Amino acid sequence: MLNDDRVVVWFDIDNTLYPSSSRISQAMSDRIHAYFVNLGLSHEEATALHIQYYTQYGLALRGLIRHHDIDPLDFDRQCDGSLPLEDMIKFDPKLVKLFEDIDRTKARVWALTNAYKPHAQRVLRILQLDGLIDGLLYCNYQVKDFICKPEAEFYNLAIQQVGITDRSKCYFVDDSFRNVQAAHALGWGKCVHFCEKGHDLTVNGNLVNGLENGEMDSPIQRISSLEELRDIWPEIFKDYE
Repeated sequence: MLNDDRVVVWFDIDNTLYPSSSRISQAMSDRIHAYFVNLGLSHEEATALHIQYYTQYGLALRGLIRHHDIDPLDFDRQCDGSLPLEDMIKFDPKLVKLFEDIDRTKARVWALTNAYKPHAQRVLRILQLDGLIDGLLYCNYQVKDFICKPEAEFYNLAIQQVGITDRSKCYFVDDSFRNVQAAHALGWGKCVHFCEKGHDLTVNGNLVNGLENGEMDSPIQRISSLEELRDIWPEIFKDYE
C-alpha cells in the first residue's frame, strides 16, 4: 500500500449510492426524532435539537452523546439498525457497472461514511458493491469523541488509511456540500457534490441540505446522477485513452 501511486476514489454511501425514492433518509430522520422524543423532549424541542446537532456536529448522534449522555450503540440499534434496508433498496446493475468500469490499474475505490460499520456493510452488501470496494472508513461509535465528516481529522485519517501523501490524488463524491467543501479545502483533488434531482435532506419538513451557503460560487462540480462521473472523471475509467 505504501508504494501504491494510484488515485483513490472515495464514495459516500447514504443518499449517494441509492435513490431518494427509497425513503431511507426520511425513515432515518423519523427514528432519530423518535429517539429525541423518548428522552423526554417535546416534538418541537426534538426537531430543533436534531437540526442544531446535525449542523453543529455533523451528526445528531454526536450532540446526543455530548449533551444527553446516551449510549451510541443503543442509538444505532434503534435508528440505523432498525431500518428494513432489504425492503427499501435493491441491487442496481447500472451502479454496479459504474463501479466495474473504474480502471483498477489507475484507481482504488473506498467508501467514506458517517454511518457505523454494520449499517454501511448492510447497504454495500444489498447493492452488491461490497466486492467492488477496496476499503471502508466509517464512524466508530465505540470510540469516545469519535470523528466524522466534515471534520479535517476524519479526512486526514482517510488518507492515512490508504497510505498516500499527495491529497490531489483523492477523488470524492458526497451528497453533502459541507462534506465535499471540507475535503476540497484540504486539497483533495477532484471533489463532486452529488444532489439527486428533487432530493434535499430534511428534518420533519425543515430543509437542512441542498444548495448551501457558498455553493453557487464554488468551483466544486455538482451532479444529479453518478453516471455523470464518467464525463467528469473520464481518466479513471477503463475506456479512457
